[in-house]
Amino acid sequence: MAALDLAGVLDAFSIANWLEDPPRYEPVVVATTDAPFRAESGLRLAPDYSFETAPSFDTLVVPGGSGLRNPEVLVPVAAWLRSRAPQTRRMVSVCTGLYGLAAAGLMDGRRATTHWRHAAALACRYPAVNLEPDAIFIKDGAFYTSAGMTAGIDLALALIEEDHGPAHALKVARQMVVYMKRSGGQMQYSEPLRSQTRAGNRFADLTALLLGDLAADWTVETMAARAGLSPRQFSRRFKAAFATTPASHLETLRLDEARLRLASGRDGVARIAHAVGFRSDDAFRRAFERRFGVTPTAYRGRFAAALPTDQDLDHEATSHL
Repeated sequence: MAALDLAGVLDAFSIANWLEDPPRYEPVVVATTDAPFRAESGLRLAPDYSFETAPSFDTLVVPGGSGLRNPEVLVPVAAWLRSRAPQTRRMVSVCTGLYGLAAAGLMDGRRATTHWRHAAALACRYPAVNLEPDAIFIKDGAFYTSAGMTAGIDLALALIEEDHGPAHALKVARQMVVYMKRSGGQMQYSEPLRSQTRAGNRFADLTALLLGDLAADWTVETMAARAGLSPRQFSRRFKAAFATTPASHLETLRLDEARLRLASGRDGVARIAHAVGFRSDDAFRRAFERRFGVTPTAYRGRFAAALPTDQDLDHEATSHL
């Protein structure tokens, strides 16, 4: 088992408890037996219950990891999940924990996601699952599935929001020092990470420089100088690496950052436009709508939740010290 698949979710529910009185969750760990076991990282864990002794649950979360893809583990886990599903309000998987739900036949005909690296293999093994490999998390009825590792935290925050509202979920996110509370409809990894994955060291470093100061007046000449190339060499090599021009790539980085800021809900559209390097609000709105098919305001309405104030958040944190 991947330790973070379990620990990230447990910590989110634990923090939700101490931020609100009385506690709303009672997280426990269940395993095939009550014997201690080790996660893939070596972390030693002791389950609270075995399958035989476990009580009923409101929500079941299945973490991923290589162990669950072992038939000797998968078969009893799938059988137990199948038996528990009728009386459980929510069935949740993190990363390749989807193997457990899929093997139980619980995801047939349902939308689901998993870690991008394992999506093709899982789709081949369980063709009845409607797999969407790029999503962070997906809800289909009582079944919730998420992508790799930290996406389990995103899903846990969504469950807390479902139970106790967006303000409380955002308090938990802030306490966990999560950059932002991502919506399930967003991509598993951002455009900057895509760029750094595709590029060599020279252009990966350039991407980091661009992201560090998106508001700067980046021209082909200034970018070429940073990369140690002539403008002509730079444009040619850049297009070979990214299949796009430097100007288009820069716009993509700016719009990707704008999406994150819009979803965080705090700054106005005009302020975001200038912070990411657009010289006018109108140019920003036109570029955003051309790229994403919706206006910045409409995007914010879809993905941003009502935020508590800094004063409210600080008061909550202080009251639990």
